[in-house]
Amino acid sequence: MNSTNKENEARGESPAAMRSPWRTQLSELFSLQADKADDLTIDESLRAGVVMRGTNLWLLIFAIFVASIGLNVNSTAVIIGAMLISPLMGPIMGVGYGIGIYDFALVRNALANLAVAVFISLCTSVLYFLLSPLTQAQSELLARTTPTIWDVLIALVGGLAGIVAVTRKEKSNVLPGVAIATALMPPLCTAGFGLANGNWAFFGGAFYLFTINCVFIALASALVVHGFHVKEKVFIDAKVAARVKTLVMLVTILTVVPSIFLAYRLVQDEVFKVRANQFVERNIASKRSYVTQVSIDPGSRMIEVTVIGDYLDTQRLAAIERQLTSAGLPETKLEVRQQDDRQKVDVVSLKTSLLSDLYTKSQQVIEKKDQEILQLQKQVNAQQMTEEQMKSLPAELNALFPQITQIWLSHGIGWQQSTGAQPENVLLINLATTQGITPAERAKLDAWLAARLKGLRLKLVIASVPRATSEPASAPKVQANKKRIP
Repeated sequence: MNSTNKENEARGESPAAMRSPWRTQLSELFSLQADKADDLTIDESLRAGVVMRGTNLWLLIFAIFVASIGLNVNSTAVIIGAMLISPLMGPIMGVGYGIGIYDFALVRNALANLAVAVFISLCTSVLYFLLSPLTQAQSELLARTTPTIWDVLIALVGGLAGIVAVTRKEKSNVLPGVAIATALMPPLCTAGFGLANGNWAFFGGAFYLFTINCVFIALASALVVHGFHVKEKVFIDAKVAARVKTLVMLVTILTVVPSIFLAYRLVQDEVFKVRANQFVERNIASKRSYVTQVSIDPGSRMIEVTVIGDYLDTQRLAAIERQLTSAGLPETKLEVRQQDDRQKVDVVSLKTSLLSDLYTKSQQVIEKKDQEILQLQKQVNAQQMTEEQMKSLPAELNALFPQITQIWLSHGIGWQQSTGAQPENVLLINLATTQGITPAERAKLDAWLAARLKGLRLKLVIASVPRATSEPASAPKVQANKKRIP
């Protein structure tokens, strides 16, 4: 020990205070002690969540019904809502908390409440699925039948997040997130589906997933509580604590081992599917041979391919099959269905695929045509409204201004030397009068047209002609005005 440390010890400084500054800062950065609630508050909160009766029990029943409906209709949003309603996290964390402080009375109480919750949940989900007319297993339901090691990791990390949130002074929205991530409700409902339909594989897989979640959420709770040094119960015999730790480790191992095996199978199946798809693309698909359908079964190591185009003879197929081993697909069976092999071609499947593509494209064309028709209809309606206004306009003008003898209405495109042709259509109004239009009458006429032809762009041309003349084009005096009606 150097002289500096000796001096620090002489001054009464602790070893923690003698650590290097960066280690102290790093420890403070990741410390969970700053906002930790006191032991009594933590104890009261976790013990209160263990009880599964009254309100909690009714909330559980409602959540099971909601989750069962969500699985039945394959609605992810409904399933998430059910997980937010569920009060199942309480008893599970209570088990972990009891183990962490060696309170076996609390562990027994939490396990009893959890057993009641599981029984009620299974009865509720079985009742729903027995009454439901929808008996097909949807993708959301199938996803809960094959747990793997990744589900173990999710449950462990989610449990750690949940128990850390419970031990804080300020409560946050972490627990709802943990409830969604660990998904306690859907596995129970899937197990109920398996019981209702006599599918024991579904029941076993789903209930095993629920067991994984329970064990590792409880384990995470025990680890965090023990790490925070929450006050433990005092034992007369210290061997009890050792037996508890051994039992917890044994349960953990027994829970993990099957998930590792299932994860290994899942990875192997995915690898087989990837290699099979790559093999088909490289060795069967070509410019003259189009692969319309590929069916891959990792369990039986079977690849079924439907091909249209050039016919692959027996020798070519044999050469392709010999390449399966080098492609990492040993002991794999390859069945190629071709258009000339009528005994093997899946005609129904091929027709269904073609009809589906044709229907999708036709629907897109129809939607596009409908939009064009709607746009044209709007234009026709606008044109008809303008024509209706133009029909009644001459009589109204003559009634207001009796000196008007002739009126011509037409659509045209304007042009000016400075700006060139104007792209907008202009309503051209030609008036012929025998007495002319005074400035006051012209202002009145402009105001009336603005109100009468609101929204139209117009050009007003006024010509004065003798009474005996019927052609305003030869009139010596012409008054013109181009106005944009607001």
